[in-house]
Amino acid sequence: MPLAKRYKSEALLFLLILLPAPRPPRPTSLVVLLVVDQMRPDYLVRYGPQFTGGFRNLLDHGVFFQRGEQDHAVTQTAPGHSTLLSGREPARTGIVRNSLGVVDSASPLLDGSVPGASPRRFRGTALYDWMVARDSLSRALSVSRKDRGAILPIGRARASVYWYHGAGFTTSRYYADSLPNWVREFNARRGPERLAGAVWRLRLPPASYAEADRMPYENGGRDFVFPHRLPGSPDSAAAALIDFPWMDSLTLSLALEGVRALGLGKRPSPDLLSISLSSTDAVGHAFGPDSRELHDHLLWLDLWLGRFLDSLTTLVSRDRILLVLTADHGVQPFPEAGPLGAAGRVRLGELVSRTGAELARRYGTDFGLSFESGLLTVDTLGLHAKGISIDSLARTLARAAGRKPGVLRVFTPRTLAQASDADREALLWRHLIPQDYGWLFCISLKPGYVWSDGEAVAEHGTTAPEDVRVPILFWGGGLKPARIARPVRTVDIAPTLARRLGIRPAEALDGSALGEIVRETSH
Repeated sequence: MPLAKRYKSEALLFLLILLPAPRPPRPTSLVVLLVVDQMRPDYLVRYGPQFTGGFRNLLDHGVFFQRGEQDHAVTQTAPGHSTLLSGREPARTGIVRNSLGVVDSASPLLDGSVPGASPRRFRGTALYDWMVARDSLSRALSVSRKDRGAILPIGRARASVYWYHGAGFTTSRYYADSLPNWVREFNARRGPERLAGAVWRLRLPPASYAEADRMPYENGGRDFVFPHRLPGSPDSAAAALIDFPWMDSLTLSLALEGVRALGLGKRPSPDLLSISLSSTDAVGHAFGPDSRELHDHLLWLDLWLGRFLDSLTTLVSRDRILLVLTADHGVQPFPEAGPLGAAGRVRLGELVSRTGAELARRYGTDFGLSFESGLLTVDTLGLHAKGISIDSLARTLARAAGRKPGVLRVFTPRTLAQASDADREALLWRHLIPQDYGWLFCISLKPGYVWSDGEAVAEHGTTAPEDVRVPILFWGGGLKPARIARPVRTVDIAPTLARRLGIRPAEALDGSALGEIVRETSH
C-alpha cells in the first residue's frame, strides 16, 4: 500500500476509535396506544399543512403507514378496537358488532347502572396479557369516552379501565368495587359541568376552511352553522359533551392524570397506556367527513394532543415511549351531499322484521333474528331444533336481499365457505365471522352506498375503502421518520409491539411484525 494511502487509512481508523460508539435505543418503558375513533388516514394529509401540535409532531417524527386497514367487514367501533392489541381478526376475538361487544348485565357500573359492561365476550389474549406473563408488575391504564373503546384493547385482563358515564369517568364491577382516589378527585373538579354554555368557535379564521358551513343535511338539520354551543344547564352540558370536541380534551387530561398517579413508565419493564378518543366519531356522524366541523375538530384535537405529548414526555422520556396512532374504522360521505357524496342509503329493516314476524307466527319465536351493518344473525341451534333448513332459509332471504338497490354481493354460510381465497369481499367477511357464529347472510354494498337505520347521519360499517382504511403510525422509541406506502393491517400492531418489547404472544396471531419498526429493537 502506498505510504500516503496507508497514513490516510490509519488516520481514519484513529478517528473512528476516538468517536463515541452509537448508543443502542433505550428500552421502552411505556407503550401508548392512541386510537382516534372514525379517523381516516387522508385527514392527516388533507389537513396536514394546518397542523402545528400533536399530529404535526407525530407526522414529523413518526413512521406513517399511509395504507393502514381494518381488514374485516362490519367496520364498527367494537370489532375494530378488538383487533388493535390482540393481533387477531374479529373472527377470532369474537367481537363481531357493537350491539354484542361489551354490554354485560352481570357487570353493572359502580353506581349500579345497568346493563353494565365487561370484556366477557372477548376471546383469547392481548398485548397486556403477554406483558404480565413476562413481568407480573406491568400495569395498564385504558381510558375512553366509550366503554368498548376503553375495554377491548386490554382484552379480558382486569386493569385500570375507565370510561365516561353521566358527568364523569367510571368503570364496572368487572374491574373494581370502587374508583381510586385519583379518578374521584378528577371527577370532583366537575369539568363537564363547568363547560355549561361554552361555545365551540372556529380555531382559525373562516377563510382557512375550504368546506361550506351551511349544509342543511348535517346534524339532522339542526344547528349546522358555526358557532355551536353547549347547553347552559350543568347537567345538560355534561350529557351533551360527548358530541363536542372538548370530550377528547377531557379524556386526554384523565389519561395524563393516570400516568402521574400510577407512575406509568417509571420502571425498567414496560407499562401500557391505551387512549381512545371518541369525538371524531361523534362529529363525523353528525356533520360528515367533508364538513367544516370535522375539519375544525381535528385542528382542536391537534392542539390538545400536542399539549398531551409535551406533558407526557416530561414524565417519561420520548425515547422510552413507543406510541401507536391508529383508528377503529373510517367513514363515508353523506348520500345527501350530492355528486360528491355517497350514492344512497340501503335499508333492510322491512325484510328482517317481516321475516321475524313470520317465524314468530309459525314457531312462537323469531329465533333472535337481528340485522346490523350487512350481517343477519340468528339462533341457528334453535332453527335446527325446530327442523328448519338453515341453508334453505338463508338462500331465500339472500335472494330477497340481493334485489335491493345498492347491494353488490350476498353470501350465505355455504357460499362464503365456497368462495375463493382471492375473493376480497369474501375474505373480509371471513375475517369477521367466527366459525361457531349463528348467521344467515352477509352483504357487501356497491361503491358509495351506506347502511342506514333511518337516521340522516354519515355512516360506516361497510367493506368500502373509506370505511376500512385507517392510519397506522409509530412514534418514539428511537424510530426515524418515514412514510410507508405499502398496505398494512391493524392486526400487525400487536405483533410489532411484542417484537419491540421482546415478549412472546400467548397464541397464534393473524398479523405480522412490521419490519420497518422492529428492524432496530429496543432489547
